[in-house]
Parts: sequence; C-alpha cells; structure tokens
Amino acid sequence: MNSNKITTLLFFLCLSVFGQQQITVDEIFTGAFRAKGMDALEALHNTNQYTVLNSDRSTKSMQIDLYDFATLKKVSNLIDTKNFKELAGGIDSYTFDASEKKILIACHKDKIFRHSFAADYFLYDLEAKTLTKLFDFKVQEPTFSPDGTKIAYARENNLYVYDIASKKSVAITADGKKNAVINGITDWVYEEEFAFVRAFDWSKDSRKIGYIRFDESEVPEFSMSIFKKSLYPEMQTFKYPKAGEKNSLVSLHIYDVSANTDKKVDLENYKDFYIARLKWTNDSNVLSAQVLNRHQNNLDLLFIDGTTAVAKVILNEKDKAYVDVTDDLTFLQDNSFIWTSEKDGFNHIYVYDKTGKLKNQVTKGNWEITSYYGFDEKTKNIFYQSTENGSINRDIYRIGLDGKNKIRLSKNTGTNTATFSPNFQFCITAFSSAVQPAIYTLNEAKSGKEIKVIENNQELASKLTVYNLPSKEFFVLKTAKGNELNAWIMKPKNFDASKKYPVFMFQYSGPGSQQVANAWSSANDYWFMMLTQQGYIVACVDGRGTGFKGADFKKATQLQLGKYEVEDQIDAAKVLGNYPYVDASRIGIFGWSYGGFMASNCIFQGADVFKMAIAVAPVTNWRFYDSIYTERYMQTPQENANGYDQNSPINHVSKLKGKFLLIHGSADDNVHVQNTMQMMEALIQGDKQFDSQIYPDKDHGIYGGKTRIQLYNKMTNFIKENL
Repeated sequence: MNSNKITTLLFFLCLSVFGQQQITVDEIFTGAFRAKGMDALEALHNTNQYTVLNSDRSTKSMQIDLYDFATLKKVSNLIDTKNFKELAGGIDSYTFDASEKKILIACHKDKIFRHSFAADYFLYDLEAKTLTKLFDFKVQEPTFSPDGTKIAYARENNLYVYDIASKKSVAITADGKKNAVINGITDWVYEEEFAFVRAFDWSKDSRKIGYIRFDESEVPEFSMSIFKKSLYPEMQTFKYPKAGEKNSLVSLHIYDVSANTDKKVDLENYKDFYIARLKWTNDSNVLSAQVLNRHQNNLDLLFIDGTTAVAKVILNEKDKAYVDVTDDLTFLQDNSFIWTSEKDGFNHIYVYDKTGKLKNQVTKGNWEITSYYGFDEKTKNIFYQSTENGSINRDIYRIGLDGKNKIRLSKNTGTNTATFSPNFQFCITAFSSAVQPAIYTLNEAKSGKEIKVIENNQELASKLTVYNLPSKEFFVLKTAKGNELNAWIMKPKNFDASKKYPVFMFQYSGPGSQQVANAWSSANDYWFMMLTQQGYIVACVDGRGTGFKGADFKKATQLQLGKYEVEDQIDAAKVLGNYPYVDASRIGIFGWSYGGFMASNCIFQGADVFKMAIAVAPVTNWRFYDSIYTERYMQTPQENANGYDQNSPINHVSKLKGKFLLIHGSADDNVHVQNTMQMMEALIQGDKQFDSQIYPDKDHGIYGGKTRIQLYNKMTNFIKENL
C-alpha cells in the first residue's frame, strides 16, 4: 500500500470517528453540490442527431454543438459565440426552423414574468455561416413558419409577420396596448396558471396564423413598488384578476397571411371562458382549441375551419371538480389524435378518430401517465413515463397504439426520464434516486438496452463521500383517521434510537403536487441534510390533495383548500411525535408558497402540536390570489365564502402559541406581499409576537446575489433558536 492510499484511509477513518464534514449554506447555494446535466438538449427531426448548448470557461464562450444519437460523438460545432461579437453576452435559448438549416438565437433577454421575456434575436444560416440581427428592438416568442420563409413575433402587445427574404415586417394587429389589449401573448394569469406564453400558432401550410386576443381593460390592476437604488421608488402596475374578479375577455382569430385578412372565430355560445390551448391539426385548414368554462369542470376540444372560422365540438370532458388541460394532444397522419385524461380516475392515454369518436383506451390501471414522450408512426408505438412502479417512482415504457405489447424500458427503481431520437431508434435517459445522482445513458428505444454511459456524476458522488450524508427513508404513514400518506424521514447519521430528537417537517401540499419522490437531491434536500448534521430529524409527508395517486385522492380537497391538507400534516406530526426517538414537544414545520400557506395554518390550527413554523411567500387568504388557480379548486368567493374564510390562515392568528417566522419578497408578482402585510397586521392586532423578513425587490423565488444564502442562514438560525 502506497503512502497516498494510507493517508486516504486514515482520513476516512478519522471521519468515521470524529464525525462528518459539515455542509454549509454557502456551499449549497453557490452550486458546490450541483449535479452535471445536459443543457438545452434538443433532438433534431430530420436527422438522427441532437444538439446541446455547451460553455467554455477558458474562452468565456458558448457553443451549440451537434451530436450523433447512435455514437454520442460530436459531429460539429454549429456556432461559437467567440466568433461573433454580437453574441458576446451568451446564448439564452435557440430554436431551429423545420429544415434545421436556420437557427433563431435569443440573447440579452429581459424577464417579464415567470416564463415570459423579451430578447434580441439573431438569425443564423448554417449553410452560409452568416448571423443577422433581426430587429433593432426586443421581441417576444419569434416562431418560424413551417416552410421556413417567415417568422411571426410579438412586440408591445401586437403580432407581426417578418419575411426573411425581403427583411420586412407586416403587422397582423394594431390595437395592442399595455394593460388593455394583448395579441398573441398570454396575460399574467394565463402565463402563470395555464403555463404558456405564445398564444399563436402557424398552420401546417404556413398560410394562416391562429391567435388569441386578450382584452384585459376591465381586469383590476395590481401595483408594486420597486425600490432599486433610485431616489424615488418606481411603480410596476399590471393586470391581475384575483379570485372572483373580472378576467380578460378572450377571442380567437385566424389570420390569412397572403390575403392579410383576419377572421374572428364565433364562440358566442361560451360565457366567461378560457382558451387554454390552441394548436393547428395536421389538416392545414383545421385549428384546434381547448376551451374551459370558468369553473374549469367542462372542457371542449374544438376543431375550427380555417376558411370559415366555424367551430365544432369534437370532444367534451366534464368532472365534478375540474378537468386538467392536456399538453399531450398529438395529431396522427389522418388527423385522428392521441389525448390524455383522468376520466377513469387515473391519467391515461386515449386515441380518438378525427371526428372525436373514441377508438381505444391505450393504457389502464391504478397508476398515472406522468409524461407522454411521443408516437412512432412507423412502429405504431407510444412512449411514455408513468408511476406503474409506485407513485414515488417514474419509469419509461413503450406500448402499441392498440394497447398491446407493453414493455418497461427503464431498469432502475427511482426517477427515469428520456429524450428520444427523431426515428425512435435511440433515447438518452436520465436516472436518479434518493441515493444516486443523475446518470445519463444512451439506450436502444425498442428494448431499453443500455449502449453507453454519457455522464454518471461520479465526481459529485465522490465529493459527497466525506460528508457521510444521511439518505431518505421512504414509507407510508398511516394517520389515526386511517389516511395512508407517502412520506420520507431523514435521520442524523449518528442516530441513536435511545435519544429524543426534534423533528423539522417540510411540505408543499398543493393540488397535484409531489414532494415525496424517489429522485436526487434538490437544494432544499442538502439543507435538510445539513440540519440532520446539527441533530434534527427532517420529515416530509404528502397529504390528501397531492398528486399521482389518482383523481379521488388529488381532488379530495375540492372547495376546501387547507382543510384536509392541514388536518393531515397535524395528524402526521402526531404520529411522528409518538415515535420513541422523537421529542413530541419539539416539532416544527416549513413551507414555501402553498407550503407557506400550510405552515401558517399548521402553527395556528395545530398550536398544541407544532412548536415553530417558517412560512415563505405564503398565501394567507385565498381571496388575495389569482382567479384561474384559486377558482379551479374553490370556485369564486361569491359562491364559496365559507371555503375561503374557514381555511385561510389569516383568520386563525388568535390561536398562535409557538414561534413564527414570516418571509416575503416585496416584488412578488405571483403571491403578492399584500398577503404577508395583511397577516402581519392581523398578528399585530391579535397581540401576537412573530418574526419577519422582507426581501426588497425580490419576486416569488427570492433569489439573486447572496439572497438565498442570507435567507437560508436566517431560517437555520431560527430553527436552532426555537426548535
């Protein structure tokens, strides 16, 4: 044995004797434990290749590199920012045209809300090796026409079509106005709750554009002070429909590019409705749209004639609670389509003909489809991800369009995801679990057979060895009321069952969410591990209302957000408190956003169970939150006043006994700081002592600079002082 090996052995022996190397908040939030991934991986459609956005620290440049799926070898460098001074700021994102001979490159983006941004855009010609800045102004959502000759884009609430050959733009709309009318881009609440920004789409023949127009002139405004470093604060004002208030009036339009004409689709049969998705079918003259009523318990899939603009209901779904909008709508060559729905109680795949007649339910069982990956026209196979191996796990499968010959492609238990090659011959899979950082491999798509390891994050795994970290123990927690809930617990590495430990509980609890998942660590997980190093047990329980266990479990909280979820967290804390190694007088709870709403409710309504709570960016009264999200689960305050008021923590402050830390960003456009200010006032008038922290100009994520480090150090100190 050489001297280096002896030194290493002694080092690890010392660790086992004298304890772990301690994790710090600084390490967590400066990326010391970040796993390697494959950034901006995009599978091409015309060749069996993919691209990755790479960076070179030595030259401070970024490259879009082309790789071969079969060999994983780099084929070429498509573009390197070091060769173009215009791209000195780096590449934010990129998209190909249909021929994959041109690339739209976004740079210098300015964030608007969570998903939306405006940016400078450059057109790169792969054959000519030329880079052209498209405009002298920033635009939103530029999108190639299918024939690659034009680009539709939005600017200042209007839509335009840019002709690549002539380098000229034609306006589709002219009435766009800030805080009044938006064309082709979603308003704030659609972006946040329906999770899309680009509200326009090209027909397959490039002749027409379908788009949504938002008239938000009657939507109430919300204003926030932006403090920055100026002498006087700025006011940011935007339209934000709170529960029960007026939404944007939406209309659907079809624009004919060559004729420069616009037709409005007749949707007069709908009152107070949402257009949650629009997408052209494989028939160039048929546009599809998903239309929801305001309660979101009735969804119509419409087919709209591109010439007459006449709409026809092709498929209808109803639910006693709500219908989830699907992003899995896939049109086949004959315009039949694949659709996902939980109408049988679990989310599954269905096939309909072009008239909306059900042809086949492809998947069945008491488990959920969690991702739809695509359909191979040649083999008639569908590829998907599901919870067939347990609700906390994710596996990859293929199945025939007829529902036969199902094969599990993933081999490891944990979280498996995939990106398939265009011809479905290969896939790049990522596997992780609670004990394994992400491993990226190249696999055969047909059998799942591993061909080659791309990245195994062994460097990170080795680095973590010296910390001797604990792992999550997954189990099903049964409450006194008989509810069986997914849970994990994390104990100190030097755990001694004869001792009594404090317990720090974490949860989110929102409808359809999941925190108890067999996947590799998030930043929060490292923080929890750090807390175990300081003598705490950390636990997490997914109560009723969370996802991936069927519609009944998920929708149990309908009309009563905060009732059963809070009951489950209190009951779970009581179960944990009965463990012989838990100090039942020292149980705390933490959550962010919906989890902050829950943590607040728990410290108030479970005052005899929880000693302390930390609530970050919490909803404190559902009347303050937006219409689409809140009404999906609660209907309007006018219809369900008791549901709103009985379960909002702001109405339970008089019950506070323990220590409470309330945290919010002042520029949170999502859960407004109004929630925390109103909560503070209620606590003050209730003569209740509490701690608080406001982060100036920080949004719902509360990050930037050293913000996260300061925040998590503050929370750590609060836990150590009060638990």
